[in-house]
Amino acid sequence: MTLDWSIVWTHRWDLAQGAGVTVLLTVLTMLVAVPAGIVLALMRLSRSRVLSTAALWFVEFFRNLPLLLVVYWAFYVMPVFLHIEFSAFATGLMALCLNVAAYNAETFRAGINSIRKGQMEAAMAVGMSRWQAMRKVIIPQAWRRVLPVLASTWVSLFKDTSLVSVIAVGELAHVALQIRSSSFRVLEMLTAMAVIYWLMGYPQAKLVDWIHRKFEVKE
Repeated sequence: MTLDWSIVWTHRWDLAQGAGVTVLLTVLTMLVAVPAGIVLALMRLSRSRVLSTAALWFVEFFRNLPLLLVVYWAFYVMPVFLHIEFSAFATGLMALCLNVAAYNAETFRAGINSIRKGQMEAAMAVGMSRWQAMRKVIIPQAWRRVLPVLASTWVSLFKDTSLVSVIAVGELAHVALQIRSSSFRVLEMLTAMAVIYWLMGYPQAKLVDWIHRKFEVKE
């Protein structure tokens, strides 16, 4: 077998553009899924049975489906029910947001539940409403506890964006596999894709380690 690594250099800008789309998908997904997760967590903890049940079903449905299946479902099924055609990028983003929001909801719910009940009681004793106590006292403390978990979710999401390549979203995996198919340089392109993912993912993983040490909560 003769290896030709020049194919990687020839398509360097295509790969860079794909890597940029991967980062964009990761950022946009977290921008949506973090506030959505907070809302879902508050709904789960609500005294309203309707809100808590609705949030429970949403979380359990999307948290227990394989992300790949959610991607296919968003691409093939959702347009039929909504009668709206979405671009591949929008569909992939939607699938990622649904999946990550469900996980974030459980992360925030666990963080909120980890705060001692006396904190809520003390806040309400000085005249705060339940919502004010949650917003000003509970959530800020819970945020510190869930930040390391959210950072780990970010790293997992960064790699999971490769799954939207199955619906032709032009992120790194899709671009690399397209070049592989057209050039028949399988080993070169798979190696290049692995190296790029590692070079981008390793600093993020080390940052997560730092966040875990920095924001570790010791009771």
